Amino acid sequence: MTTWRAEAPAGGLGLTPLGLGLALLRGGALAAVTYGGLAVLLGVRLVERPLCGARRPLTPQITRAVCRAAVGIIGLGLRIEGQPMRGMGAVVANHASWLDIFTLNACHEVCFVSKAEVARWPAIGWLARATGTVFIARDRRAAAAQKELMAGRIRAGHRLLFFPEGTSTDGLRVLAFKPTLFAAFHEAAGDGLLRIQPVSLVYRAPPGREPRFYGWWGEMSFGPHLLKTLAVLRQGRVTVIFHEPVAVDGFASRKDLAAHCEAVIRAGHAAVLARG
Repeated sequence: MTTWRAEAPAGGLGLTPLGLGLALLRGGALAAVTYGGLAVLLGVRLVERPLCGARRPLTPQITRAVCRAAVGIIGLGLRIEGQPMRGMGAVVANHASWLDIFTLNACHEVCFVSKAEVARWPAIGWLARATGTVFIARDRRAAAAQKELMAGRIRAGHRLLFFPEGTSTDGLRVLAFKPTLFAAFHEAAGDGLLRIQPVSLVYRAPPGREPRFYGWWGEMSFGPHLLKTLAVLRQGRVTVIFHEPVAVDGFASRKDLAAHCEAVIRAGHAAVLARG
């Protein structure tokens, strides 16, 4: 995974006493809901795993409930357009921030595809592993095994979600999609039932804040960005557009499939920004 770079917003956190207090209050509630939900999920998984094996009929619903609560605690407005897909398949979306994890999980039962380094991150890594994240390494020698891993997860009924841009941005643009990960879905599409759903994710900043407020990119640290986000009294909003799913076997190559998804997501993103 690469890192998209651009000029970072000027100035520091600029927290007021009210903002700091609000951030601490929201942060405490967010931690309680997130890790309390994790405890429940792990307990349910102890029963779910021996009964259901690789399938996860229950725990993704717990993740979704926790993330919907988290979005509410943050105060972020959430608008959903279109219908999340059902049945076997995968989801692809543009990537703007760590907030995407809460936002997309709040909308749909999905399992994320992430770079292997995330598994070793304190706190976040534990959450990612518990919620069924698929970790992939930037090693060509492991490419074949990783494709088979993702194909197996899809055949088990997991709805994998990945970010083909390969990095997060300032939220005001959609970068070119990397077609590499699409190869796994071509390999799993033999029965003609596999579909991929493009999703556009568009953030609007809180009133009076710069348009890139929710974007998280480059060398930005997670802690300060989290604190800044939680300290805002009146939050902005995020629009999630679920576009029509497409059959994987309807495209001649992974590059054609990636190009289609990129065009659809880019158009949806631009349309929401144009609304003002």
